Amino acid sequence: MSDLFVRLMSLTKVLMTKLEVFLALSIGIAYASRKSLQNVRSHGFPRFFGWEAILALLLLNFDHWFEDPLSLRQIVSWVLLSMSIVYVIDGGYRLLRHGKLDPGRKSDSLYAFEKTSAIVSTGIYRYVRHPLYGSLILLCLGVFFKEPSWPGVALSVIAVVMLYFTAVIDERECLAFFGEGYRNYMQETKRFVPFLL
Repeated sequence: MSDLFVRLMSLTKVLMTKLEVFLALSIGIAYASRKSLQNVRSHGFPRFFGWEAILALLLLNFDHWFEDPLSLRQIVSWVLLSMSIVYVIDGGYRLLRHGKLDPGRKSDSLYAFEKTSAIVSTGIYRYVRHPLYGSLILLCLGVFFKEPSWPGVALSVIAVVMLYFTAVIDERECLAFFGEGYRNYMQETKRFVPFLL
């Protein structure tokens, strides 16, 4: 009986620690998203909930990060996480290098790096319109495969759906700002996965 009690206390302590980490990081994410959260029509609104679902998934699977390293699920996980890194590095670099940042662009819900005045269509942007959101989806799936579970499925679905809506709303905003040039760009690219989706 005392062994069971010790295990329950240990589990409770781990859960409380994860909950505390989740709440602390959520406060930071909410602060960084505060302008987007005030505008439910901005692409940052669903993105916030995508980030939250990914954070919860990270904490859910944190203990399994390096478990059974040569298993199929771990190999799939590391491939997805590696692709996520490629997406975010190339996408971030191209956006900053070719997006022609315009600090005067009026939109309270955009981060400074999102205030571009040119359509980026080089590197990964030649194939996908949303490599940064695609990176988050790959991150989410990579973390899910660390330890697949039903709670993980639910969090992954929430994250992917929220990031999908983020991309759709972002496209609407880009069409309003860039006009026909962005419409043409949309016809030449996929949303997240080159040649497929």
